[in-house]
Amino acid sequence: MRPNPWAELLRLPALFTVPGDALAGAAAAGARPTPRTLLAIGSSLCLYEAGMALNDWADRTEDAIDRPHRPLPSGRIRPAAALAAAGGLTAAGLTLAARAGRRPFAVAGALAATVWSYDLVLKRTAAGPAAMATARALDLLLGAAATSGDIRGALPSALTLGTHTLATTTVSRHETQGGTSVAPLTALAITTALTWRMTQGPRARADDVGPGRGGCVESPGFGSGPVRGPGSRSSRATAEAALRTALAAAYAATSARPLFHAALNPSPPLTQRAVGGGIRAMIPLQAALSARSGALTTALVTAALAPAARKFARKVSVT
Repeated sequence: MRPNPWAELLRLPALFTVPGDALAGAAAAGARPTPRTLLAIGSSLCLYEAGMALNDWADRTEDAIDRPHRPLPSGRIRPAAALAAAGGLTAAGLTLAARAGRRPFAVAGALAATVWSYDLVLKRTAAGPAAMATARALDLLLGAAATSGDIRGALPSALTLGTHTLATTTVSRHETQGGTSVAPLTALAITTALTWRMTQGPRARADDVGPGRGGCVESPGFGSGPVRGPGSRSSRATAEAALRTALAAAYAATSARPLFHAALNPSPPLTQRAVGGGIRAMIPLQAALSARSGALTTALVTAALAPAARKFARKVSVT
């Protein structure tokens, strides 16, 4: 049986890769998630799905040749309905961001503009992968802006996530035709470099140098308690290192294996599998970024989304 056409159009399993952006942004900003972080997550989900609907609307002529089974060329969803969904979801995403504050609204506006520019203009140009990478980086910065109002501390994490997105998007440009090993090999090299980066110690954070409430060092994360004394700090450092390593390994396993297969045989099916792996790998990467920022609970919450993403991806394609 075919999946629900709207679930297929919106690629619902890919939604599990979205909340980790805002959570990683909050962690990178050195702040605990707040209700405004939830507004950022809601905004991200809406804008992400707006991009999915708009993508298929813009690609409907091409998909009629390469992917006639997709909801629009197969006639299961009318193009006008897909375009209306994209517009409505964009409006909803901007509204949620506006409720989180002026800065989140500004970042969400830039994100929405990037999404629409990518789908309507930039996708088939040399700037396409960079535009998609920018969108994902902005999504992480949205979480930082909504949670703390400051995005500067989240810029390194945004760059890391954007780099992975750039590599995955470059590979995706060959998923219908296949034919080149250069893109998957390059993406494999980038995955290796990012994996190594995630295993390294965290950058300096405000909570490392200043007292938290009650004279204790606080760490960002859901329900994280105060850390007291050298022994506690040493134990926490060990836990952080172990979690970073485990999440980096999960990221590498999810992304590298299908990329390796696509490099050996760059056929459309294996290239599509590599793209799917790159999309799912965003979850352990987001979790690793949170762990690297010291938000261990946030990292675990993010990582817990991976099994659901993998399960539902068996029913509805994420590409």
